[in-house]
Amino acid sequence: MSKKHKTSTKPRAQPVWFNQALIDPTSVFSSPEQVAEHSKLTLEEKLRILRSWEYDATEVSVSLEEGMPGAEVDLLPIIICTILRITPDGFIKYESPTKHHV
Repeated sequence: MSKKHKTSTKPRAQPVWFNQALIDPTSVFSSPEQVAEHSKLTLEEKLRILRSWEYDATEVSVSLEEGMPGAEVDLLPIIICTILRITPDGFIKYESPTKHHV
C-alpha cells in the first residue's frame, strides 16, 4: 500500500502593502512600470493594482476635461500600455473604466 502525500494548496500571502497599493497605487509605486517590473507580485496582482490606478487616472482625466486643476502628466495612456505589455500575448479584452458612475 502506498501512502499519498498531501500537498498544501494554501494560497501565497500577499505583501503587507498590497491593499494600500490597491487603494492608492501612487503611495506605493512611483510609476506603472514599477508595478509591471515588481518581482514579488503575480500577474493577477499587478493587473489589479494597474486597474485601480487606471480608474484613478480616468477620474483625473475627466476632471481635467471639466477644467478642474489636476496632474500635469496624463498617466492614463502609460497605464493602458503597461497593462497591454504585461498581458500574455499582448492581448486582452480591454474595457476602459467608464467616466460615468452608475
